[in-house]
Amino acid sequence: MLLSPVALSADLEALAPLIAARLAPTGHGDMPRWLAALAALPDLRAERVELGDLVTAEGSVTAPQQALLHAALMQLHPWRKGPFSLFGVHIDSEWRSDWKWQRLSPHLAPLGGQRVLDVGCGNGYFGWRMLAAGARQVVGVDPTLLFCLQHQAVNGYLAPRVGAAANQVLPVRFEELPAATFDSVFSMGVIYHRRDPLEHTQRLFRHTCPGGQVVLESLVVEGPEPLCAPDRYARMRNVWNVPTAALLASWLEQAGFVDVRLVDVTRTSLDEQRATPWMRFESLAQALAADAGSTVEGHPPPVRAIALGRKPV
Repeated sequence: MLLSPVALSADLEALAPLIAARLAPTGHGDMPRWLAALAALPDLRAERVELGDLVTAEGSVTAPQQALLHAALMQLHPWRKGPFSLFGVHIDSEWRSDWKWQRLSPHLAPLGGQRVLDVGCGNGYFGWRMLAAGARQVVGVDPTLLFCLQHQAVNGYLAPRVGAAANQVLPVRFEELPAATFDSVFSMGVIYHRRDPLEHTQRLFRHTCPGGQVVLESLVVEGPEPLCAPDRYARMRNVWNVPTAALLASWLEQAGFVDVRLVDVTRTSLDEQRATPWMRFESLAQALAADAGSTVEGHPPPVRAIALGRKPV
């Protein structure tokens, strides 16, 4: 399987040179290895695709082909979001991303026929779930090149059934996105990495069509005060603001969204985020104190909240 060109809509065509440069063989030190992994993927045809909790492609496959598939996909380690099942190869990702979707999906306005933006989309797992919920197209942006290559691997098998450009993962930062608007805009697991959270929600507002919905998901802390600029949080660097759930919702209101509501607040469990053969590095268990009552730095343990809002017409 070769690296597929990205078919951009007219309002995103300005990104083409940037994307081409980042996906060039010299775009990253590991790019030759990742491209070799894509090239090693066997030529298989999906006879059935399922975009459910386990994003699945099934079809005829021999044992040697399955072994080649497993080895090539493993060269794209670590797999953070999922799970996926491709021709009998089960990718048990670090995050049970299906659990987050189960918490969120009952509260969404219908996605039928919509063009959706997914900011910080990772390898595009949620994009497949959005398509299954009726979205016409999902445009995901994430600057991590490995995630884009993981998506290329999955999309190569699913695209013949769902459309080559139905679920896109573009290797660009949100701030580089041209002035395009979308019917629904998702930002999940991003805002606590932003120095200026209000600038982020204002940018979400600009990219949302009038009447469109926004989904903002984040780490939060329980209690009256947010956690501001810790040196590290749960072993993560680049965490600038961990809000309270109420503050998360207020950031949407300050950006101009209306009908803002919190729809879920859930503590992250060791079953939802954990190391697996497909993500062998440290995970949540190593980021918590022995009693799991705090992070290793002594901060409140990870809790995640989801806030929804609407842009006025």
